[in-house]
Amino acid sequence: MESAISEHLKCPRTLTRRVPDTYAPPFPMWVGRSDEKLHQVVMGYFGVQFRGDEQRSDALAAMRHIVASLDLADGALHHDLTHHLDNQGYENLIVAGYWTDPVSQQRWNNSRAVADWWESADRLSDGLGFFREIVAPRAEQFETLYAFQDNLPGVGAVMDGISGDINEHGYWGSMRERFPISQTDWMQPSGELRVIAGDPTAGGRVVVRGHDNIALIRSGQDWADAEADERSLYLDEILPTLEAGMDFLRDNGQAVGCYSNRFVRNIDIDGNFLDLSYNIGHWASLDNLERWSESHPTHLRIFTTFFRVAENLEKLRLYHEVSVFDADAQQYEYINCHPHTGMLRDAIH
Repeated sequence: MESAISEHLKCPRTLTRRVPDTYAPPFPMWVGRSDEKLHQVVMGYFGVQFRGDEQRSDALAAMRHIVASLDLADGALHHDLTHHLDNQGYENLIVAGYWTDPVSQQRWNNSRAVADWWESADRLSDGLGFFREIVAPRAEQFETLYAFQDNLPGVGAVMDGISGDINEHGYWGSMRERFPISQTDWMQPSGELRVIAGDPTAGGRVVVRGHDNIALIRSGQDWADAEADERSLYLDEILPTLEAGMDFLRDNGQAVGCYSNRFVRNIDIDGNFLDLSYNIGHWASLDNLERWSESHPTHLRIFTTFFRVAENLEKLRLYHEVSVFDADAQQYEYINCHPHTGMLRDAIH
């Protein structure tokens, strides 16, 4: 059995694990693997916000423009598309893109075609909201976990491959212990989430500065190939408890240290729903995420349901990726978005 931490990222451990060296997990799980050449990844969430059917076609056109821009030089190596309705009644289309080189991503971000579109006065007057939330964890600052071994989604799609069975799963605290940096660092937050340009209540352009060790979780479900029994398991048992937990974080997250929570459904380029979904959750710290996951009834129900069925999953694909970031490896920008969008709600201004 392998460690979730790649050999080249191991170092003498100064922080102890929660389980003994003899621990054996109750079922197999896997993590994404990359070689020494991967030093940092970039995860970019590019959003279009709208309200009402009369804006839908313009919003879809804007989403397609963002997707097309990813084909330019230095564009994302992998992307997916999602939709969600937030608790303010706005629909949001998000393009999630992944890079394996922050320098390449910065060149793309600063290219005339991309920058001119984002900076255009048309973004202020076309009646839509736009946002980009871009984070860049180093290789030691993110972890993955998959209940399957092929066609990895999210950051796994830009990694080299998959591990063998790993040891660090199936117990509280295992998420943290899959982070290579957890060997020597508690990943404690420092600083504040602060508006540094604009006014969220006034609309227009707003920039938010992050702080060290904000945590981001993407937790996904894929039932596209599931047959009747597994589809029923997901739709009738897992999904209701999952939605309850996601709705709690969306509506009450501020009280538990969750800056933003979006439970999104994957779509195609025309906006048609696919049988995939995932959660995008930004947290003030990994501690806050752990505390909620270990103690809140909605997540405990999700966790116990997964434990009950995990060993027998065949076509239902469940996974997550979690990352933390340095303050200067984050970019949060919003144009004409409502003041509860993403990091706007909790940012000090």
